Amino acid sequence: MEKKVKQAASWLTKWFTLIVIVWAAINYFVPAISVWAKGYTGYLLGIVLFGMGLTLSVDDFARIVKQPLMVIVGTVAHYVIMPLVAVLLCWIFHLDGAIAVGVILVGCCPSGTSSNVMSFLSRGDVALDVSIGLLSTLLAPFMIPLLMQLLASRYVAIPWQSLFLSALTIVLVPVALGVACHMIFKEKIEKVTPVLPIVSQVAILLIIGVVVSANASKLFSSETLLAIPVVILHNLCGYALGFGFSKLMYKVYPKGFRYAQQKAITFEVGMQDSGLGATLALTSFAATPVTAIPSTFFSVWHNISGSVLSAWWRRHDDKYGIPRDSIDGKPTKQPAAATAAPVAAATD
Repeated sequence: MEKKVKQAASWLTKWFTLIVIVWAAINYFVPAISVWAKGYTGYLLGIVLFGMGLTLSVDDFARIVKQPLMVIVGTVAHYVIMPLVAVLLCWIFHLDGAIAVGVILVGCCPSGTSSNVMSFLSRGDVALDVSIGLLSTLLAPFMIPLLMQLLASRYVAIPWQSLFLSALTIVLVPVALGVACHMIFKEKIEKVTPVLPIVSQVAILLIIGVVVSANASKLFSSETLLAIPVVILHNLCGYALGFGFSKLMYKVYPKGFRYAQQKAITFEVGMQDSGLGATLALTSFAATPVTAIPSTFFSVWHNISGSVLSAWWRRHDDKYGIPRDSIDGKPTKQPAAATAAPVAAATD
């Protein structure tokens, strides 16, 4: 039974991006499918974060203490780069109102759990990735209202108290309960761990379904279509600036910010917890559900871009003989000559 569950979780993870696209299309044409769950998005995300807490141990928190510089620097980079890029893109594309607020909101969210997967696939430092994601998530109830008040109040009045309370109950409480359950029922919890990815991904699908169904009539209007290129650029700029920042930090502290750490920070900066963004938009900006659309677009896109980037990074390292523990990521060999006999493509 456990083997079948793991196979199902692996299959769902492999095809998740395609499933998200198909599910969003279904909800666009038949909104009634998910609109019933609109009042439950907070609980759905709570389930996701409770599952995250179940997978955490004291060692995960200890890592933050053991390597505070890298974790803190990575978290600060995330909360500086993505919100400011969001504001800049809103200004460049002349976004206004709820859409601008939605773009900034997803930019103010912590890094998503998807970044852990992409870091693993690219042979990055997953432990650092998890630590930055954990710290940014724990800070979310405080950082999101503060950043939104500073950066988005020019567009609409920011219900910062509602944002704080929602983020507190949706994020910290489920994570804390999950960690507590892990500590108390450790052996029993490990038996249900394989099913957690399935539960989390189903919950995220339901949240996406709610956002799409609630905005079906406006999803591809002239107002919201502009959010698509903005979201794509937001994510790509996050990757580029995250990688550039980590390369700069390597020059300052080469012992810590090596090649694997640079990969982790790249994904941690560029990928957002768009499920949290959509949920907060639906709860704190309920009068304008269109605010959740940028988070939904981001959820689909960053899974696509993250998969492409992690696959490219892995192939690049294999091609140039760059080991997993490389210090600076410089090639150790020349790629095969163009005239060499063709060989079958390897699969990772």
